[in-house]
Amino acid sequence: MKLLVAIAFILILASLGSALFFLMRDKGQSNRTVHALAMRVGLSITLFLCLLGAYKMGWIAPTGIR
Repeated sequence: MKLLVAIAFILILASLGSALFFLMRDKGQSNRTVHALAMRVGLSITLFLCLLGAYKMGWIAPTGIR
């Protein structure tokens, strides 16, 4: 599960970086920035739902503050 979360975070950051790159390069002439940000939102929602599902199935448990 840790590997899945780590990969998801890397993909989310890569999508955010590509959105910044397209924003600076295209100067608002294309929709690539919008698509990259929409991908980031989709990945974030998917990660949240996966974590919620894993918690409900008992695959992960909260550890609290140690």
